[in-house]
Amino acid sequence: MRRDLGSEERSWSQEGPRDKESWAWVVLVATMVAQGLTLGFPVCISVFFTELQHEFQASNSETSWFPSILTAVLHAGGPVCGVLVEQFGCRVAVMAGGLLAGLGLVASSFSRSLSQLYLTAGFITGLGASFTFQASITILGYYFSRRRALANALASAGVSIGLTLWPLLSRHLLDSLGWRGSFLVFGGVLLNCCVCGAVMRPLKASPPEHAAGPPPPAALRGCLWACGRALQRYLAFDVFRHNRGYRIYTLGVVWMVMGFVLPHIYLVPYAMRHGVDPARAALLISIIGFSNIFMRPAAGLLAGSPACAGRRIHLFSLALLLNGLTNLLCVTSADFRVLVGYCLVYSVSMSGVGALIFQVLMDIVPMDRFPSALGLFTVLESCTILIGPPLAGEGPGRRGLCGATGGAGAPPGMTSSQPPGTCQAPPDPGGRDRPSPTPPAGATAPSAPSPSLPGTTGRWH
Repeated sequence: MRRDLGSEERSWSQEGPRDKESWAWVVLVATMVAQGLTLGFPVCISVFFTELQHEFQASNSETSWFPSILTAVLHAGGPVCGVLVEQFGCRVAVMAGGLLAGLGLVASSFSRSLSQLYLTAGFITGLGASFTFQASITILGYYFSRRRALANALASAGVSIGLTLWPLLSRHLLDSLGWRGSFLVFGGVLLNCCVCGAVMRPLKASPPEHAAGPPPPAALRGCLWACGRALQRYLAFDVFRHNRGYRIYTLGVVWMVMGFVLPHIYLVPYAMRHGVDPARAALLISIIGFSNIFMRPAAGLLAGSPACAGRRIHLFSLALLLNGLTNLLCVTSADFRVLVGYCLVYSVSMSGVGALIFQVLMDIVPMDRFPSALGLFTVLESCTILIGPPLAGEGPGRRGLCGATGGAGAPPGMTSSQPPGTCQAPPDPGGRDRPSPTPPAGATAPSAPSPSLPGTTGRWH
């Protein structure tokens, strides 16, 4: 297998630079589709949130563990993806990820408990999505050097397209097939990541340079030393220790994402609990995605302009500040028109963050260390992504939780996201925040779960 891949690399490396440049745009389109499938899918879980609560009789916190595990594993799979990329190449990693993500969702359609859903649609699908997403980002960095900022922005526009289409498709399939049938269809959709990986021709890249040093003593040539070498190779702890910019940026983003992902999970159930029609509530996520289709390329062009050279980290910080201030809007009212305005402004900040987050990382670390730096970056991100939504769902009436989920951006103290579900979601009369058929006393707006529709009981029809 490795011999065939190596011969393919050598034959492709003999092609002319014009052929490589032409094929780079094909790889860019494939990366856009792969990112739209893998990063767009977790957002549509909010459409199924209330339905999963009814199906498994679970609280907000218990249900939110599903998208938390999915998103956290998607980010934490970087080191394993790094091993796959080094041994077999980006093409195999992307195709293996698509196969794993599709099989995980197909298996989740037969889940009889939340724990089974955590394992299948959470862990297995998240791991496959991680392979596809991170391997596609890596190969894009090798194909584009001079126009890397624009390429990253265009690739992230695929996420925007996914954000636009996934919620609308989810609402339609939920009404027609229920959540089980929807997940079965989604499993087949994610298999298209294998097609995206098939067109990613490998480029022959120079091997990463590791710091030379005296060979370790014979006593250390054991499992402990091997583990240490593997950690240094796939998790850039040495870069984290010696590169001050990478250290500050990573810690800032890790704190920021605790609140950044929460509106994607709680916005739809938050709107539904305040009387917004389920179809219109799902449209809110699509509004964010549709706006991002135009905003992200514009942000990439701005970041790639000569005037912004060396100032991308400042643009990223401004986007985070706008993101945190925007989330204060949804606290004022749960009216649909106010939420639409919130989504439009939020999409501006989200497009800046999405277009710049990996470009800033590429500016901070050398490209030959980027896979390992990305691995550590995403592993640390996954820790706060994992605990953020369950903490927010634990007590939606607690005001102090809003401040806890606000993050710090790249510069310390930069305000980040404050999720709508943690500020104004109606408290549960029973204290466990379970869905109730009657509105809680004192609620300012109707607070009832979505009406039962044909095909929305979680069973196939």
